This record gives sequence, structure tokens and C-alpha cells, in this order.
Amino acid sequence: MKPTRRKIQETPRETGFHKTTRNCLQHIREVLLHHKWQDAAEYMTSYSQTLEDTTANMPQLYAEIIWRIGTEILHHHPDSKLEDYNSFYERVKHSGVKHYLKVCLEHSFHLLVNGQFEDAKLQLSIAESWRYGKQSAGQSQRIRLIQAYSGFLDYFIWCDKKATASSTDEYDAAVNQEMHSYFRQSSVNLKEIMKLPGVWDPFVLSYIDMLEFYNDHEGAVKVLNDYAYDNSFPPNPNAHVYLYRYMKKQNHPLKKILKVLKILHTLVPSHELMPEYCSLLVQSENEGDLQKALGVVLDLLDYSSWRSNLDVWNHLMNIIKRLRMKKQWLKIFAEEMGYRKDWWLEIHFSTFQARKDSAENRELLEVKSFVVGAFCPRYASMYCGVGKAARKGVTSEARKAKRNPKPLRNIRRLRRERGQQSQD
Repeated sequence: MKPTRRKIQETPRETGFHKTTRNCLQHIREVLLHHKWQDAAEYMTSYSQTLEDTTANMPQLYAEIIWRIGTEILHHHPDSKLEDYNSFYERVKHSGVKHYLKVCLEHSFHLLVNGQFEDAKLQLSIAESWRYGKQSAGQSQRIRLIQAYSGFLDYFIWCDKKATASSTDEYDAAVNQEMHSYFRQSSVNLKEIMKLPGVWDPFVLSYIDMLEFYNDHEGAVKVLNDYAYDNSFPPNPNAHVYLYRYMKKQNHPLKKILKVLKILHTLVPSHELMPEYCSLLVQSENEGDLQKALGVVLDLLDYSSWRSNLDVWNHLMNIIKRLRMKKQWLKIFAEEMGYRKDWWLEIHFSTFQARKDSAENRELLEVKSFVVGAFCPRYASMYCGVGKAARKGVTSEARKAKRNPKPLRNIRRLRRERGQQSQD
């Protein structure tokens, strides 16, 4: 039986045109690394000739490279104008159909950032009506995203109408009717995108703003609840922040507010709202909430960004003062300390930390001294002793400097005297 020979697939040889474009792209990369935007723009003008390449699949690849790099150059070029962006985006959009919707969306977003609402709306309308071939799932999702941004633009126009209406004392029925028309248009598109799993913070906030204006508070809470608690959506701490702030603004019961913050604490124990969560737990009449507040504060102090925060340590001091009224408060404290018992004292009450606290924040030193003294007097004496010694050292040095206002001149004089003695 004769051995079969494997057929070697031939690869197309690199032509002179391909070699030139490859070298041109390499030059573009080099000048981009050195932020030479004018040189990059000139090279890009030459590189755009690659769109004339008839090799299979190559024009699509070249179009994406031109789109990505060209946008970067325009963002950084000192002389770029809005007209340059418009011309560039139009050319890229018509260089291939694969990225048409993405480029339209980026173009409209750039117009939106520059306050060109009407032009941005026009670009989105064009993209929304665009179709090519059989609609894929990805293409359908991009169209829904474009519709969402169209609703977002309607919200901005609604905000302008609202500002106009509020600037005059007289009621204008036409303006209010126009506002409501934009509200309906925006709501339809924003509600559709919020049915898809994802992170839609700007769309949610704009929709809530309109619902609140029309006093639909139940609808707003429902939207925020769905956004925060729908398991098909990715975990999003912001969703719980928005729900908490709205419920607080509308004076919802403390029990419901604490439930929202509890989930936020689970997601982000170091969140900036955690001190507020701790305060609410302390205010609660529930017996177990004080221990929860202790756990929240200890979680905060595990993060370096909170370790020197006076407010957090004050929270801990006040919690300990209230816990000490109970017979088994040390047991409660030990339960919350848990896995921290082997390292917590060394991190917060070391000699280095005592010197640092003494130099930077005297009040913090006193609060921490109370905290550690409540459950570990041995560390308290060491921490306070080092802090006081460091304070005395600084004070004595200041006194010496005051008595001798020209220390450098004295040091130089002593050095000269020693030099003369060594020569003798």
C-alpha cells in the first residue's frame, strides 16, 4: 500500500502592494507610540489605499484597522474638527457593511458628546432603518442598542423642554404636550433595552428621572427593583445604589432600605455608602442590627483606603460603647472578629501605626486607643505609649529648633573646627 502524501495548502505570495501597506502600518504604530499625530495622519492617508485591495476578506480587515486607528488619531490630533470626524465616519461606514451599525453608533455618540443632538438623532435614525442581508442575532441586538440611544437622545431633548418650561412662570400647554411626546418616544425605546440582560445605568437613570417628574413613583421603584434583583442580569452594585437613593428620597421604611444596603454590602464591602449603612443599623430598634453594624465597620477597616478614616473608627467606638452594656459583649465582638484575630491587632495597632497616627491625626490616636483598650489593654498601653513618645519626640525637636534657629550654620561651623583639628 502506497503511503498517501499530504496535500500542502498553498498560501498566496505577498505582493509588492501588500508589503508596502504592511510597512506603512508599522510606521503608523511607531509614530502613534511617540504621539506624533500629524505624521500618523499622513501615513493613514496612504494606508487608506488598502481599501482598493480585491483579495478575499482583506478589505473588511483594512476597513476595521482604518476605523480604529483613524478614530484614535482624530481624538488626539490638535487640529481635528467636527467636520473631519463627520467626513471620516461617512467614509468608513461606506467602506464595508460588516461594521456599519457600530460605526453609526460611534458617530452618533461623538455628536452627542459635542452637543449636536439633532445630527446624532439623524445618524441613529439612518442606522435604525439600515438592513443588509439576513438579520443575525448580533445585528438585531445592535439595532436595539441603537434604538436605546435614540430614546436616550429623546430624553435629552425632553430635559431641554423641561428647562424651558420651568424658566417661565406661565403654563404653556404646547410645551408640556411636546415634553410628554418626547417622554413617550423615549420610554418605548428605553424599556425595550432594559428587557435585555446587561448594564444599562445611563438608560435606567434617564427613565427614572422622567418617571419621577410625572410622579410615577411606583413605576420607578418597580424599574429599579427589576434592574437590581433580576438574576439574568450581571451583578451591578450601581443598581442597588440607585434603588437605595430613590427609596431614601421617597422616605421608604427603614427595613426596606436596610435590605437594599445589605445586598450592596455583600457585593462591595468597601463601598462609600457602608458608613451610612452602619449608621442606619445603629439607629434601628432591632436587637441584632447592632452586631451587624459591628461587622460592617470591621469589614471596612480591612481595606487600606478606610484604615485611617476617623469617621469609621468613631462608628466602631460608639458601637463598642453600646455593646459594653450587654453582659456577653466580648463574645459578640469575638464572633465578628472571627478570622481576623490573628492579624487585626498587628495591622491597626503596631508601633509604626502608632507613630503614624500620632503624627497625622491626634484625634484618631485617641479614638483607636479607646477601641483597643476596651478588649485588649496590653496592646492599648503599647499603642498609647509609642504614640505619646513619638509626640514628645516631635515636641522636643521643635523646642530645640526654636532655641537654635540656625542649625545648619552651627553644623558647618563644627565641621570646619574638626577639619582644622585634624590638620593640626
